[in-house]
Amino acid sequence: MSRGSVRRGEGLLAGLLRCGHCGRKLHVAYSGTHSTVGRYHSRGSQINHGGDPCISFGGLRADRAISAEVIARLQPLGVQAALAAMKARGREHADKLRQLDLTLEQARYEATRARRRYEAVDPDNRLVAGELERRWNERLVAVRELEGERETLLATPEMTLSDIDRNRLLALGADLEGAWVSPGATAATRKRIIRSLIHEIVVRIRDEVLDLIVHWHGGDHTALQVRKNRAGEHRWSTAADVVDLVRVLARQMPDSTIAAVLNRASRSTGRGNSWTRVRVRSLRNQHAIAAYREGERAERGEVTSDEAATALKVSPSTVRRLIKERSLPAQQLCKGAPWMIKAVDLEHPDVKRAAHARRFRRPSSGDPGQKELQL
Repeated sequence: MSRGSVRRGEGLLAGLLRCGHCGRKLHVAYSGTHSTVGRYHSRGSQINHGGDPCISFGGLRADRAISAEVIARLQPLGVQAALAAMKARGREHADKLRQLDLTLEQARYEATRARRRYEAVDPDNRLVAGELERRWNERLVAVRELEGERETLLATPEMTLSDIDRNRLLALGADLEGAWVSPGATAATRKRIIRSLIHEIVVRIRDEVLDLIVHWHGGDHTALQVRKNRAGEHRWSTAADVVDLVRVLARQMPDSTIAAVLNRASRSTGRGNSWTRVRVRSLRNQHAIAAYREGERAERGEVTSDEAATALKVSPSTVRRLIKERSLPAQQLCKGAPWMIKAVDLEHPDVKRAAHARRFRRPSSGDPGQKELQL
């Protein structure tokens, strides 16, 4: 069963997908001259028999799901396989040199024998002498070619790993996912890796879900379910968790503050850019998220950690310590986001006692051996 050749384009699964409904191979198409977002489709019935097209879906999520499965399979074996390949390359180099030495020894023997035959012939028998001289010259040419090949092989250093290269390889194996998405890993390279592991992928569409059955080389099978892209989703779409985060943050702060929170949390746009007030506003408009209205937090009875510090008459750092000790209930959506506290919790007696104790507590010297002076 042919899987096709590795061709241009970003579609990683071209030639591997088979429709689970009609049994035909799926093809990949790109919308536009410079488009890299492939769409897989099964149109064999329509092209060959004038029937209806079978299935069609965007390749974004399917490519990512299969890539994740491939990385999961390669991760435990990545470094070991690379080291084994290096050792095998070294053995191959030594074996090739040994075989070349044996061939060269045989060629020299045949050249010596041809020379002896030429020297032993009667010079007056010019016809025989000419033929033996020609054979001798052929043997000498073969010896020179083998000697040149041996010199070239010896000039090529045997592939060995230094300690630095070995440590780099170990680090690469530990971050196989980073290597997979790095700029140096081309789509053609990823396709070859996938094809070396996967024999075929059978896909069915059920409602808005892709049911994938991955047939690995060796006989194993893996079942995956992948949600289809919704209308407007593409590879540059902002991650869904970032959209959800903005949806909640928009109820707590204006766009400029949201941008600062997302940047501190190392969240980027779909194109990998940092956030600005304009980009946050564009994302809100795209997903119909209302802008923050001044005073709506107060209407819900929520305060920030700075506002809580003012109400409890302590420093903001004290409030953060109370939150860390779980003396003060609070919620933080992500790292870098402000802590949100219910104003009613500030009136709880336990919270007030904890704040009062913190307010009059002497700072520790940090020396566990130092004793307190009893007055």
